[in-house]
Amino acid sequence: MEHLIKINLPGGVVSAGDLYEILVIAGDAGAQHIRFGNRQQLFFTVTGNELEDMEMEMLRAGIAYEIDADKYPNIISSYVCDTIFSHESWLREGVYKDIFDMFNYQPQLKINLIDRHQTFIPFFSGNFNFISSDVSNYWYLHIRFPKTSRFYCWPSLVYSDDIPAISKKAEDVILKNKALFYDAAHIDEQLFFDKVTKGLNIPLQPLIAPLQLPDFYLPYYEGFNRYANKYWLGIYRRTELFEIAFLKDVCNLCLKSRIGQLYTTPWKSILIKGIEPDDRNDWGFILDKYRLNIRHASNELNWQIEDMCEEGLTLKQALVREFEEADLRTYRLSFAIKTQPKTGLLGSIVIKTQPSGTFEVLHTADFNPNSKNYISYKRRIKRADLVPQLIDLCNSYYRLSENKSKVTPVLVNEAEELAENALLLYQCKHCLTVYDKTYGDELNDIPAGTLFTDIATYNCPVCEADKDSFELMEKR
Repeated sequence: MEHLIKINLPGGVVSAGDLYEILVIAGDAGAQHIRFGNRQQLFFTVTGNELEDMEMEMLRAGIAYEIDADKYPNIISSYVCDTIFSHESWLREGVYKDIFDMFNYQPQLKINLIDRHQTFIPFFSGNFNFISSDVSNYWYLHIRFPKTSRFYCWPSLVYSDDIPAISKKAEDVILKNKALFYDAAHIDEQLFFDKVTKGLNIPLQPLIAPLQLPDFYLPYYEGFNRYANKYWLGIYRRTELFEIAFLKDVCNLCLKSRIGQLYTTPWKSILIKGIEPDDRNDWGFILDKYRLNIRHASNELNWQIEDMCEEGLTLKQALVREFEEADLRTYRLSFAIKTQPKTGLLGSIVIKTQPSGTFEVLHTADFNPNSKNYISYKRRIKRADLVPQLIDLCNSYYRLSENKSKVTPVLVNEAEELAENALLLYQCKHCLTVYDKTYGDELNDIPAGTLFTDIATYNCPVCEADKDSFELMEKR
């Protein structure tokens, strides 16, 4: 019997020495490969007869781990983006490290620390999503209550030093009041705020302006890339498997060339920063030694699938091949495959497997994966029809982009009409399904372009709530 070992790498950062020690323990326990997860954590498997010796070695090395469990999800961060994908922010290496060091407990809920100027790390995949503001050392906090799609914007900015304390208190409130705040259909946000702030002595910095999401762009994160007077190297594996022998050589070269740490990403890849030009050939030698390709097509790199999910990985690999054959453009789009409910994966386009063997395809209202509002595009899609439907959806995204680029100046007498037409989205208050005039509702035989107000009777295609359960929301 095999056991899955999970090791959290807070913020997606690990020193070369610490990673080497983990690799030695994993290798001695019989593991040959390492995987990295959506939350920048590390996985490997061992057999039952190796488990006891491995645990002894972990204890000796002081390494925290879990066996066949994920009680303590990793804290993820955009630290990996510093100096290579993000340059504008006050958020730098020292700020990240100071916050990590102040966590004196193991969080049981997911925490994200995100620089709002980048789009490489997902904004809202955590339960407590701290996102940098324009005010130095202050963060927005967007809370996603566990096992729900309900988000709550904390009504003030949070100071960097207060992030661990407010995370701990909010987690305690949720876990001690599960009937109110955990997998709950209705949540009293004011009650939650009152319970969290009671006895918590932290300053309240007013929100000056709401969080503005940047347009999504996934940088190419493979290969050698120059920045300043150095290089960074990104390595992605199609199978998600990183050979332990290869990673040991990586760690040894890092130590030899005085590179202190490595970075993991939510795209299940690794990055090495700070490579000196004189050392580039040494890195090329390691890639040659293990026959590693570091120039995969962009439309293979923009996918998220669940951790340790062979079903999702197999489907991704098949879809990527079919996209390649169709010569499909996927620039500025990202995809997620969900085989389990409530996994928190984000994507511009989401493919959900169904028990019947069919698929549902959803997308965000503006095709930004960091948006929170999803629209069901098609349901009950057969496997043979999946790629044609995805191609049609991708093409519709580019048509929308073309229309946005052709926007004409708004005249005074046109403003009222345009404002009315901009309000196209109605959302079910029970399950958060969105009706968008742009697409209509194929399941209910409602053609694209039909105003919600022109529909006589309507039932939610997901939860079957009636038309009165839908509320107007502004399209952004």
